[in-house]
Order: sequence, then C-alpha cells, then structure tokens
Amino acid sequence: MSGGGLLVAGTTSDAGKSVVTAGICRWLVRQGVKVAPFKGQNMSLNSFVTREGAEIGRAQAMQAQAARVEPSALMNPVLLKPGSDRSSQVVLMGRPVGELSARGFFGGAGPAAKSLSGAVSPGKALHGGRQAALLDTVVGCLEELRGSYDAVICEGAGSPAEINLRRTDIVNMGIARAARLPVLVVGDIDRGGVFASFFGTTALLAPEDQELLAGYLVNKFRGDVSLLEPGLDMLKDLTGRATYGVLPFQHGLGIDEEDGLRVSLRGSVRESQTTAPVGEDVLRVAVCAVPLMSNFTDVDALAAEPGVVVRFVDRAEELVDADLVVLPGTRGTVKALQWLRERGLADALARRAAEGRPVLGICGGFQALGERIEDDVESRAGAVDGLGLLPVRVRFEREKTLARPVGKALGEHVEGYEIHHGVAEVTGGEGFISDDRGHSLDGCRVGSVWGTHWHGSLEADGFRRAFLREVAAAAGRRFVPAPDTSFGALREEQLDRLGDLIEEHADTDALWRLIESGAPSGLPFIPPGAPA
Repeated sequence: MSGGGLLVAGTTSDAGKSVVTAGICRWLVRQGVKVAPFKGQNMSLNSFVTREGAEIGRAQAMQAQAARVEPSALMNPVLLKPGSDRSSQVVLMGRPVGELSARGFFGGAGPAAKSLSGAVSPGKALHGGRQAALLDTVVGCLEELRGSYDAVICEGAGSPAEINLRRTDIVNMGIARAARLPVLVVGDIDRGGVFASFFGTTALLAPEDQELLAGYLVNKFRGDVSLLEPGLDMLKDLTGRATYGVLPFQHGLGIDEEDGLRVSLRGSVRESQTTAPVGEDVLRVAVCAVPLMSNFTDVDALAAEPGVVVRFVDRAEELVDADLVVLPGTRGTVKALQWLRERGLADALARRAAEGRPVLGICGGFQALGERIEDDVESRAGAVDGLGLLPVRVRFEREKTLARPVGKALGEHVEGYEIHHGVAEVTGGEGFISDDRGHSLDGCRVGSVWGTHWHGSLEADGFRRAFLREVAAAAGRRFVPAPDTSFGALREEQLDRLGDLIEEHADTDALWRLIESGAPSGLPFIPPGAPA
C-alpha cells in the first residue's frame, strides 16, 4: 500500500472523530504500516508546539503519538484559536498570521482577508472567502504526507453536511473531493438519533460528495449489539452503505479533546476515577474554569495520580476545601481577570496566598497572578492590574513565543512547551524553572504561589511528584505521591485501548480496502442531495 488515505467525518462535533482517528492510527502502526494523522483545519484552544516550533492542534499531536511519529505542521496546516464568539486567531503552517472574524474567514474578502492572503499565496486575490484561498495549501500538505507515508488518516470537523459552509469547505468533503478520499462517518449513539443522523448526513451531500461517503461507524454503544443489527441492516438497505463497526462505550478515552470539556465544569476532570491514595489523605485540586480556557490538558497528569481529585470550578466557595488551586492557560488573560473579580475568585485567591495555601498559574494563569499587564495585542486593553500575587509584570508582544524548553525545577528534570504573546519580567521572588547551572529560565515562586509559562510540565513524573509533595506539605495533608506513576506509560495504555477498539470492534478488512483502494464504486445517490 502506498499513499492510501481515509477521512473520518462525524455526524456532529464530539461524535468521536479524534479518538477514532487515533485508534485507526494505532491499529495501523501495530500492523507495520507507516501512518500519519491529518486535519486540514482545526478550531481549538488546545494546542501543542512541534519540535520545529510550529503550533498545531493538540488532538493531532496525540494522533501522531498514536501513529508513533513526530508531529509536524503538515498534520494541521490551519488552526483557528477563538478569541471571542466572533473572531479567531488564524495559525497557518504553525505560525499566527492574523485575527479574523467568522464572516471574514468563511466569506467575503475585506482588508484583513486580503492581508492574510499573502501568507497563503502572495499576490493571489481571494474569492469565496478565506477557506477557499487555503484549499491549495491544505491539499498540498496532505499530498506531501501521502508521498511520505503508507497511509494518512484524516479527521474532519463538525459535520460534513453543514450546507451553509460547503462552498468553502477545506476540512470535510472539500478535502475529500480534492484528494479523492473515501469517507467514514462516525455517529455517537449515546446521544440518540444515530440512524437519522447517518441518513440525513448522507442525503444532504451533493452527488459528487456522496460518491465518496463509503459508510458508517457507530461509536459509544452500550448493550447487546445483536439488538442494533436490524437497524444497521435497514440503514444499508436505505443508503446502500455498510456500517464498518460498532465501538462500545468505554470510560476514560476522552484524551486531548479540542471542542471543550467532556464533563460539567464542577465535575471531576474528564471521566477519570480516583485511585486510592498511597498515603492517608487525598489531595483536592480545583481548576478555575476561566473564559477561553486553553490547554486544560495540563491537569491530566495530576488527575492520573492515585489519590488526586481534580475538579473544574467557577465559584469562590469551591476553593475553600481545595488543597491546590490551578489557574490554567487562557486565550484572554484580561478577560479572565475580569471574570475572576466578578465572581469573587480573585479575593478568594488573595486570601489563599495570604494563608500560605498553594496556587499554581500556568501560562495565562501565570500572567494573571502578576502585578501588571500591558496588553495592546490580545485584548488591546492597555495597562491592567493583575492579581498581585507574584512580582511579575507582563508585556504582550505581537510575535508569539513558540518553544519546546527543557530545564530543572524542585531538583527534577522538567520539559514543556510555550505558546504565548506575553513576555514576563520577574522582579522578585524565586525562579521556578532553571537551567543546569541554576540560572532562571521561567516562572516565579513566592511562598506557596507558583507560576510558569510552560504547558505540559506536570507530565514530567519526577517533577510532578516533587511538586505534589510541596503542595501536600503546605496544605497540611498526609498525601504521598505514588512512586511509580508514569504519565507517559498511562498515555500509551490509553492509545493502545483505542487501537484495541478498532481491531476488536471494526471490520478491519473492509477498512484496509477503503484506505488502500478508496470508496466502493456504484454507491447510490440518496435524495435530495445538497441544495443548489
């Protein structure tokens, strides 16, 4: 097989496209296939930095790990990072190139659109909106990957039947038709209405698009599959398309989502179940669910520790029994500060700091803990007072810092990734992360308040254990970190479980044929098709 491909689309957002794509990648690589993930356009505040310093969606980085390859900008050439309900930062080939409204991106070429077009193809006028101009770039990246890998498993976005966006689509049927990719549509049966969703999705596609829609995959099924089979047979009679598998519902597979939190803000993080603590006490972690929260995956490593309970919170009273409060990253530091003050969380954090109770700020959260912010880039609010819990002043620069740094903290090796416009000037306290010679690299600590720009640092097992020991001591808890928790090994186990789901519950022979040979010929047209 050479240069095969498949597009995993979904009936809705959060139908399971990301995890199915990762599962197929892990299944294929275990068969000896050289495989890569791909998503032409991603909208997410959960991002990652590749080794070459490119910013991509974290879901694609996770899928690359599933495929056992190094992530690259080719795997996610267009990333949209929302800054409000109506605008997003556009990241092209790993670099930010502009801020656009939804109208400017999906249609119409105004001044901002024209300036951005130069980043795609200098001198080329835009017709039909931003996405149409980016299609050549997206197709080129996909073709480059297909020339280097045996197979490329592509992930769609939202639904392929968004008829209002089809004309400029570059991530669903637009890329499928341009690259002649077979399409597998995933439906979340746990939500209900999966048969209507499969049929309706098919019937709203144009004839040329329907030719590529090969079949369906049922996700998150609970119960006896034999009770579902008559419906699958009727679906095939109605559409002429097979169902390629029924994946059972399993807890704990929601890794590195891009569309939002899997649980309510006051629930435990994701679907994790707290393992019994090694010591006498559990450790309670409260994560402030700030607006435009980014890289909430930073706390996954905490949730993986036996005896650590992680919750997302949005009320001041929910900080009272927390042993550690985390201010996570955000795409809107100034907006997050306003939100913290309006809800009384700012005062609660100040009381914690005065009492010597642990607080950790990460990236935007670190910036918010400082004394002063000068922001003429992100919010354009100018000078804004921070929470004043760390002696740090932040100035936002137009050039975004994208890096994969390595250092030491609390006597342990630590590494992470940086994604921020804010530049921190530390005027006091202790450095948090240093180089091998003890020179400060990043962050600040005053008592039991810590801050760092580094995402992913808690995934370093030794550092995480040392940090939790300090938190437990400051909180007066008889909590003991487990000596053998390996976050990397746990992540590999999760990815293997995704591969097992595909291998055990999907028609893998039929998937092979799709990837290798494309959609079956003669698939029937299901009326009415997309409106003219």
